[in-house]
Amino acid sequence: MNASSSHDEGEVFSLGGIATALVDGEAIVHWWSDTAAELLGHTAAEVCGRPVGWLLADAPDGDRRATWCGGEIPAAGQTVVRHRSGRTVEVTFRALRLDDRSELLLLAAPTRHVTDWEQGTAFLRAVLAQDRIGVHIYDSDLTVVRTNLTPGAIGGAAPAVGGNLREVLSAQDAQDAEAALRQVLNTGVPVINREQRIRPSNVSGRQRVLSLSAFRLEDRVGSPTGVAVVFTDATERWQARQRLNLRQEAATRIGRSLDVTRTAHDLVDVLVPALGDVAHADLAEAVLEGDEPPKILGGGNLHQCRAAVASATGPWPASLLQPGELLAPWPDSAELRKFQRGEIFFAPDRASMAAGLERLHFPLVVPDGAHSVMAIPLVARGLLLGEVAIWRTEQAEPFEKEDADLLTEIASRAALSVDNARRYTREHRAAVALQERLLPRTTPDNSAAQTAGLYRPAASGAEISGDWFDVIPLSSLRVAFVVGDVVGHGLPATATMGRLRTAVHTLADLDLDPTELLTHLDDLVQRLADEARPGQQDTLGATCLYAVYDPVTHRCTIASAGHLPPLVTRPDGTTEVIDILPGPPLGVGGMPFETTTVDFAPGSVLTLYTDGLIARDDHDLDVGIKRLTNSLTTLCRPDRSLDDTGRALMADFGETPPRDDIALLLARTRAIPAEHTASWEFPADPAVVTDARQAVARQLAVWGLDELAFTTELVVSELVTNAVRYAGGPVGLRLIHENVLVCEVTDPSNTQPRLRRARTTDEGGRGLFLVAQLTTRWGSRYGQRGKTIWTEQALATSDTLSASQ
Repeated sequence: MNASSSHDEGEVFSLGGIATALVDGEAIVHWWSDTAAELLGHTAAEVCGRPVGWLLADAPDGDRRATWCGGEIPAAGQTVVRHRSGRTVEVTFRALRLDDRSELLLLAAPTRHVTDWEQGTAFLRAVLAQDRIGVHIYDSDLTVVRTNLTPGAIGGAAPAVGGNLREVLSAQDAQDAEAALRQVLNTGVPVINREQRIRPSNVSGRQRVLSLSAFRLEDRVGSPTGVAVVFTDATERWQARQRLNLRQEAATRIGRSLDVTRTAHDLVDVLVPALGDVAHADLAEAVLEGDEPPKILGGGNLHQCRAAVASATGPWPASLLQPGELLAPWPDSAELRKFQRGEIFFAPDRASMAAGLERLHFPLVVPDGAHSVMAIPLVARGLLLGEVAIWRTEQAEPFEKEDADLLTEIASRAALSVDNARRYTREHRAAVALQERLLPRTTPDNSAAQTAGLYRPAASGAEISGDWFDVIPLSSLRVAFVVGDVVGHGLPATATMGRLRTAVHTLADLDLDPTELLTHLDDLVQRLADEARPGQQDTLGATCLYAVYDPVTHRCTIASAGHLPPLVTRPDGTTEVIDILPGPPLGVGGMPFETTTVDFAPGSVLTLYTDGLIARDDHDLDVGIKRLTNSLTTLCRPDRSLDDTGRALMADFGETPPRDDIALLLARTRAIPAEHTASWEFPADPAVVTDARQAVARQLAVWGLDELAFTTELVVSELVTNAVRYAGGPVGLRLIHENVLVCEVTDPSNTQPRLRRARTTDEGGRGLFLVAQLTTRWGSRYGQRGKTIWTEQALATSDTLSASQ
């Protein structure tokens, strides 16, 4: 023992820490050990020859010192001695008489060390006597030197004295446990409540889980001598936590998708490997289509197919029924009927499994190595949707009743999720069908542009959201390009889309300016919101982009109601975003719409789209537009059809359905050659009617359209006459020769021409009626100044000319 207090407090009691002294019958010290000198600070020369009582500290019992000095020393006890420094030390001592001699051998140690030793011994003895707490003491080589367990305890996983973990545990478990103990031995940092999986080296043994705490053992100078391990069997607690975790995972994963097949996959993925090694879910074919399953009870063709599989050992075995394959007919049996009514099939061992499958007349192949199985029907709202089965092939433990209860709970949740997905599939299918019927089946090619429109509905939990596109032929060979996106989802959004698309067609027939058309459309959406049920007014709205392209002027006029900007790919392959001034979305009201005019070179490709095309997980529209711009630069080439370009853009999503609808419209512009147009301007003089007729006749002769000269002259005569008589001048006249002959007469009046049937006694009123009879289409449109009345006449084909001759 050292003289310093700090060292004393850190001292570990051992035989080397016992102070000894030899005294004669008069209590005179004759021999003084080095340990005694360390304990009290007195050397042997200072103590030998003096009475041992000289070392005692002053005490209330004044006779104690005298007694010790007189040779009457108690056989054992505690006393207080004085250190050379003046402080006192409480010691516990024993006095041993040497044979028949009068000398006594005194043994002493600090009382606090003796107390620690006695308490430690009592604690170790008590712990080693426990049968619910395991104790292993390992030496520095991790060999067991002491244990309270008998060999074969803990399912044969307890090593005997002189053994090690590698002899009784699987290689992986032994390696993990020894690594943890070696860490404690090397660092001195204890391990507290570490869960250690214990699988015996004998594969038939059951897996256990221990709660393990380990502490380093040290000698008197602090060098490691081994590891003490205390552990309890935590298998039941671990299993309960695993089942709780499985419940939580099932609640999180199953039902997150509104796709029937995906829900079935989530179900088996949750079960494997957490509950078993092989699992499969079989669903009625009708359920996969969104319909209710047939109400079948008993055997026969159940019209089920394998919807999802999972295997913990690798790919799905080829010997088992593969995903997508139909189940074989089931022979009728009482067991099958009980199962169809909702009773779980539970077979925890090979014998009961074989007997149960035989009673069930199970028509399928059993997984190799299966020794325990559970199966349960998926029933929701009284409908048998299918079933799920799980097998144990690699895990040695059989299924327990708690596992069956857990599977029942998970299957109940899964059945509701499958039924929700089925009902959503049915509604989604109806919405998609309605949406596709409301969209144009084909996008027409005309003199103004070659077009391609593509639509892809949302899926996998998303809903149809009313995206649409349109290509609307206008007067004078112009064309309108439309794209829009309705707020909301499902059938209500689809119905709103249909109403808006009809309104756009109606307003487009009036040849309104794009800003005026959007203004009328905005008023319509506000009226629809006013008509909606209370609380649903804010759910009605839409974005829309309306563009009108004129192939004669090569000019496109664009207006936007809160929609994303269009892109244009020039003939040289460069793609850029058209800088537009978007107004508010439809239904907001109170703000004007702006018009943007852009000149397109022939062969330019205009791209209109909804946000589903550019939206990704980052939700950054600017990044999405830049990505689309780069894709168009790469994909949009003059030698590639617009359909192929559109499909390539859609292919960026792969097989994964988009989270939002996608509407995409591509238009490659065309131009009317300058020599195919002719225009004149006349003053407001009735005499110019003759000049107009003559000019038209000469131009038709140049174009080789003499067969249309007579009717065209009549049309021009009527329209110019009306303009001069009712509108004043100047009067503009333009002819456009393409796949039809277009005749336009422009005047400064905003009066709407009306077609009426003249009575026999009327002197006038037959002009527009005559025009309507001589042309295939006619109408009027308004500009910033005045109006234009236009007509179209079909060109006579060679077959028509031969028939007339």
